[in-house]
Amino acid sequence: MIHILELFSRLFFLLGISYYTITLLQWYNYSPLRVITKHHKWRWHLLYFVLPIVVFFTLFALGFGVVFYAYLYLVYLPMLIIWAFRLDKRVVFTPRVWRFFGIIAIFAVLNEVIFIGFDATSLYYLWLMPFVFGAFICEIYEAILLRNFIALAKDKLAMMHSLKIIMITASFGKTSIKNFLAQILEGQYNLHFTPRSINTFKGIVADINNNLAFGTDIYIAEAGARMQGDIKEIAILLHPQIGVIGEIGNAHIEYFKSLESIAKTKFELLESNRLQKVFVYEKNTPPSDIDSSKKALIQTYPLPLRNIETTLESTRFEMKLDDEWVEFETYILGRFNVDNIAVAVMVAHYLGMKVATIQKLVKKLSPIPHRFNLSISNGKTIIDDGFNGNINGMLEGIRLCSLYQGRKVIVTPGLIESDEESNHKLARAIDEVFELAIITGERNSDMMAKTLQRTQRVILKDKTQLENVLKGMVNNGDLVYFANDAPSYI
Repeated sequence: MIHILELFSRLFFLLGISYYTITLLQWYNYSPLRVITKHHKWRWHLLYFVLPIVVFFTLFALGFGVVFYAYLYLVYLPMLIIWAFRLDKRVVFTPRVWRFFGIIAIFAVLNEVIFIGFDATSLYYLWLMPFVFGAFICEIYEAILLRNFIALAKDKLAMMHSLKIIMITASFGKTSIKNFLAQILEGQYNLHFTPRSINTFKGIVADINNNLAFGTDIYIAEAGARMQGDIKEIAILLHPQIGVIGEIGNAHIEYFKSLESIAKTKFELLESNRLQKVFVYEKNTPPSDIDSSKKALIQTYPLPLRNIETTLESTRFEMKLDDEWVEFETYILGRFNVDNIAVAVMVAHYLGMKVATIQKLVKKLSPIPHRFNLSISNGKTIIDDGFNGNINGMLEGIRLCSLYQGRKVIVTPGLIESDEESNHKLARAIDEVFELAIITGERNSDMMAKTLQRTQRVILKDKTQLENVLKGMVNNGDLVYFANDAPSYI
């Protein structure tokens, strides 16, 4: 009976540590360095990883193994299960996750052979060896797989001689630009674009191998970055003929430390050796060391604009194309989207599409999910802007909300991966417009609470309670603005 208890204890302890680890790795693109340096809730590391390991070694070293069993079953595992249940972004069991657990399981079996076959149950320090070896071997195996997948992707692109590739990067707005451009081009070309918000090197490699069909005319790839070299890696993989470098700002400033570093990274798109044209947001400051031959390929956007009208119903603007003012109308909301639509129009025009056709398609543009989507639900006006995580976009969202005649409620964690000054600016804007602010998460809650003076505020550290709070505090006729819905682990 004691041996069975020890067996199950070893397996459950191993499973708990492994589950916490793979969940964090998946959130941070399987980068152990980012898990350690960029995770905002350090107490989770302490409660679910460091402390249980310390308790385990300490108690067994002192000869109190029974006490550890009590801690495992009465404290650690229940806490971990509750933690996992409350997450709004739980681990997705992809093939990589299954491989992680499978490799650890193989080492666990080998461990049990040692424990049982050689009567080595006293070697408690071997309990975690399956996790250590499994995680190490898994990293090596995934690196080999990735190298093979990269080679396959490069070979596939090399065979698609007529494929035109458009690469889009920016601090914010790149997903919107990609989707607007795709909607404009879709009926004119055999088109494929990276799905959802997939914008990492690994994600693009997988998209090419799994989804990019032979015979495709145009491939639109969204490219994101967390450190210098990320955009260069994608540019060298794709070698796009057309590039878009959207607005550069302080999103992810904690990774790059300075706007200059962010700009240098975004302009790595110019590393493509097939580049024919690159559209660059007019307020961006290019690095000083750009080669003159690359500078000649740059066209700033937007072209001259006038008569811009943005309301809660529609957006109108005029843009100068071929020395003529062309009027565009769309049901996409927000002043920031005028620039995003403008560059999509410019790329389509560069590809040879007729202006009249582009006008019609712009009017038919569909909103991007979670990017200022307006709807009416149970007598309440709901604006879903959950994927808007930049200061300019959120300020424009607040301005549009100010046009609403009625009580206004904002639900937001503030700005994530941004600077304190921007969050103060956001809080002051909220204070001028909204009657109620529900601040989710802990990251900016204290700062928001101190800055908001007029607006009633509710600090909600546990997002699982959000639905109940909304039911109790939001009335018919209210407007509710969901701005930047960061996951609970942030």
